[in-house]
Amino acid sequence: MPSESAMRPTRIRYRIIALIFLITSLNYADRATFSIAGEAASAELGLGAVQTGFILSAFAWAYVLAQVPGGALLDRFGTKRVYVAAIALWSACTALQGFVGWVPGVTAVTALFVMRFLVGLAEAPSFPGNARLVAAWFPARERGTASAIFNSAQYFSLVAFAPLMGWLVHAFHWRAVFWVMGLLGLVAAAIFVAFIHGPDRHPSINAAELELIREGGGEIAMERSGAPSQRTFTWHNVRQLLANRMMLGIYLGQYCINVLTYFFVTWFPIYLVKERGLNIMEAGFAAAVPAICGFVGGLAGGIVSDRILARTGSLDRARKVPLVLGMSLATLILACVWVDQEWLVILFMSLAFFGKGVASLGWAVMADVAPRQLAGLSGGVFNMFGNTAGIVTPIVVGFIVAGTGSFDLALAFVALHCVLTIIAYTAIVGPIRRLELAA
Repeated sequence: MPSESAMRPTRIRYRIIALIFLITSLNYADRATFSIAGEAASAELGLGAVQTGFILSAFAWAYVLAQVPGGALLDRFGTKRVYVAAIALWSACTALQGFVGWVPGVTAVTALFVMRFLVGLAEAPSFPGNARLVAAWFPARERGTASAIFNSAQYFSLVAFAPLMGWLVHAFHWRAVFWVMGLLGLVAAAIFVAFIHGPDRHPSINAAELELIREGGGEIAMERSGAPSQRTFTWHNVRQLLANRMMLGIYLGQYCINVLTYFFVTWFPIYLVKERGLNIMEAGFAAAVPAICGFVGGLAGGIVSDRILARTGSLDRARKVPLVLGMSLATLILACVWVDQEWLVILFMSLAFFGKGVASLGWAVMADVAPRQLAGLSGGVFNMFGNTAGIVTPIVVGFIVAGTGSFDLALAFVALHCVLTIIAYTAIVGPIRRLELAA
């Protein structure tokens, strides 16, 4: 007769999500390296504002363009092989940025643009890969929390790594930021190889946990090693995704949610300095408060979603209720138009980002609805739509501020997208359920 410990499920899936969280935090930190080191690097390398802008844009363009191919690679070759290669490549390209200006015949602008572009290409499979791992490792009732944990890494990264990178610039040299972060990435790749496997291949999982995941709808065989699977990136498959009303509503919702995200990471510090009169150091500390609130909100949204699912059994209600409530709270960003005190601005921004964190269940929804044979491709299309906001938002806000001399309409633009997210999930998506492809 099996012992009580053998019958009790292990908790290997919690270790998996903890590692995904740490790797995703590093992922976001590597995106921000030039933002931290950029001022000192620009001064030494003689980069102007326009050149710096092109360098900063390189990541977003590559990241968006590579989403669908990256998702298709995950479906064909499996998460582990593609993700490990991605971590190693983006880490190497991060480290190489520290050597810019030392290679004869290559301008700093060209070298930095190419390296940043390659970082964007390499990071493209990361979030679809996270979604695949959550779909494989977690029963449906736990996916909201699991997805919220890795998604909240975007906020944790700012709090954890920005001070480290700032200290490296101050204590050593701007080049040290790229070398240290690149080295940490290579260590992360080795950790991924050693500890992350599919549920049916993990050496430490017991039969009880495997059965718990299987009974809860986990795709335990998704990451089974073996020969590459059939190519999923076909226009027929893409058309099936884009022709489905539920998927289109989810894609639109993710784009609208990310408008708020990209306003925060691009224009928010400038807003605090230009519109609110803070100095750059004050703006840096002020920006950390909404980030922490977003992190807390992200975890809260996932936990609440899973509790609603456990109590009601309704996947539709479990995902949509936090989304609608969270984005309703996020519209408070518009209140900043009518307040003068800086502390009130930070308060409303913090509430907006807490709400945005609560509503950030898009990746949990993708784990729930993606066709089993197109999990990577579905996630790639989803992330492509979502990160298009990283191209649109900075440009639109820039035109608004240049044309009006104020951020008021820019805040209205962001708040409007919060409302559009609610419309997308309540009027377009319909019942949330797994998409079954036509033969």
